[in-house]
Amino acid sequence: MKKSLIILLLFMVTMGYSQEWKSNLEEAKKEAKEQNKKILLVFSGSDWCAPCIKLDKNVWQSEAFKKESQKSWVLIKADFPKKKANLLSPELTANNEKLAEKYNQEGNFPLVVLLDKNGKVVGEKGYANISAEDYIQAIHSMDN
Repeated sequence: MKKSLIILLLFMVTMGYSQEWKSNLEEAKKEAKEQNKKILLVFSGSDWCAPCIKLDKNVWQSEAFKKESQKSWVLIKADFPKKKANLLSPELTANNEKLAEKYNQEGNFPLVVLLDKNGKVVGEKGYANISAEDYIQAIHSMDN
């Protein structure tokens, strides 16, 4: 009984800090307007871009980022995997390419773009080998 309760509590805590990465900009803008948040758009090459993989592991998966993102941002990830096993659906690939045409014309990876609730660029950041907390502060500093 005690073990089941602990597992249930761990599950609830994990769910409390889980992230919901969207792929649809219009959906993200709607949510950002409703919640008065900015939109954090991340361009990633999840299976070939070493800095993207490090950013995911060190920042996006950190508890600090999960907690802060719930308060501050609506998250969108535009992933561009290359390995056959990781390829996305044609619809999602087309959607990500459309996002890249508008927000990542130079094809930089990783690229983190902070948008206002209407989709206007507030700032951009690439990879930095810093702690999750420092990266979060760098994102917030784009908003000042």
